[in-house]
Amino acid sequence: MPRKSTRLTFAVLATGAGVFSMLQSLIAPALPTVQHALHTSQSTATWVMTAYLLSASIFTPILGRVGDLVGKKRTLVAVLFTVAVGCLLAALAPTIGVLIAARVVQGVGGALFPLSFGIIRDEFAPSEVGRSISNLSAVIAAGGGVGMVAAGPIVTALDYRWLFWIPVGIVVVATLIALRYVPESVNRASGKVNWLGAGLLSAWLVALLLPLSQAAVWGWGSARVIGLFTAAVVLFGLWLLAEARSRTPLIDLRVMRLPAVWTTNTAALLFGAGMYAIWSFLPGFVQTPRSPGYGFGASVTAAGLLMLPMLVAMFLSGMLSGRLEPVLGAKALLTTGAALGALACGFLALWHDEQWQIAVVAGVFGLGIGLAFASMANLIVGSVPADQTGAATGMNANIRTIGGSIGAAVTGVLVTGRLQPSGLPYGSGYTHGFTLLAVLCLAAALAALLVPSRRAGRLSGTARAASDPSGTRSADSTGSATPVATSVSTPRG
Repeated sequence: MPRKSTRLTFAVLATGAGVFSMLQSLIAPALPTVQHALHTSQSTATWVMTAYLLSASIFTPILGRVGDLVGKKRTLVAVLFTVAVGCLLAALAPTIGVLIAARVVQGVGGALFPLSFGIIRDEFAPSEVGRSISNLSAVIAAGGGVGMVAAGPIVTALDYRWLFWIPVGIVVVATLIALRYVPESVNRASGKVNWLGAGLLSAWLVALLLPLSQAAVWGWGSARVIGLFTAAVVLFGLWLLAEARSRTPLIDLRVMRLPAVWTTNTAALLFGAGMYAIWSFLPGFVQTPRSPGYGFGASVTAAGLLMLPMLVAMFLSGMLSGRLEPVLGAKALLTTGAALGALACGFLALWHDEQWQIAVVAGVFGLGIGLAFASMANLIVGSVPADQTGAATGMNANIRTIGGSIGAAVTGVLVTGRLQPSGLPYGSGYTHGFTLLAVLCLAAALAALLVPSRRAGRLSGTARAASDPSGTRSADSTGSATPVATSVSTPRG
């Protein structure tokens, strides 16, 4: 495939990944509408979100690895087709059970993230890789913001089913273009899928994420929650053992132990906790009536508009990071992004009495999200062998999701731990929750400081893609991958 086609390839990758990211947040503001339309309970309606989360957490690393093995384009087309089917099924769903099943199918689209990063690394010119990964990360980050902003107007003007009809058309077109124009990557990993590892990975992820998402309904001290957490610990240990003994592990633990990888993943866990919790609780805060002493009584549409500065800021900062990364380095951008998140949450904990304050916080946090998303992806892609790109970036996305689930669950405990006679949380609950998120983002910034700096001559994702397509590499004294031979020199960072 000629290099001149990379713009079309990028457009397809950005469309698929952006739609999946949008589907994560698009349905959340419409859950009460869905509950009423399908005549179900609030606890059952929350499974529309939970099913999607669990499905994505399972399929993201597994299909990322499948793409490394059998071909990224082939897997990408299959995943796009599956997402389109899931959206069509959701748009037509006559019952809540069918809608939940459709969300499970849509969750397969989580694999679009690692597959897209892998295709960029394999197919784009070395000089384009870093910037393209940053731009794609900006689209992924902005997709979640688009979901929050667009949900209200779509439901008001049309119907909640159009939250799925619109993505159907977009994804079908992207699938057809991908089938025709996206090249098949020549880089392939050897071996086969470790299905024991895949099964154990799926099991411990479900055992961990399910009680985190349902603890508010089941009770933190319930037998189901405690039993699932215990099972998650045991299954995680078995998964580590199975992967360590496998000749063809699903997730190569040696790669996960590289300094640049484990430090980036630690930052992803902590920053994900703050980011997803803000997405979950800030719209609810502004929609709360003024009667309890806080909130603005905003409608779903008005709440979405207050999140608009976040959407614009994270898209612009994500795009800008591709130009800043060669100068400042991905480590500096990740640290700055997490620090901006901490600053925004700290400001929010102290000042949240006026709507302009919420808009400012949303904008500052959006700047942090854009910088952090782009730099995490570049750090992972630039630190792992080419044949491990899908699995490693998929696991990074999963770790961010796990952090988000933990952050949302703990923040939920702080916010709803004490309720007023009206059933609404006290303002102090939100203050404590926002303070916790500031601490988590600050911890993410400190973790980012531990990421090894990449010096001139150190292999970057762009250089490795060109100089070492087979993934052959040597290790330096820090454990980071370095090139056997390369004519490309990367700036400090």
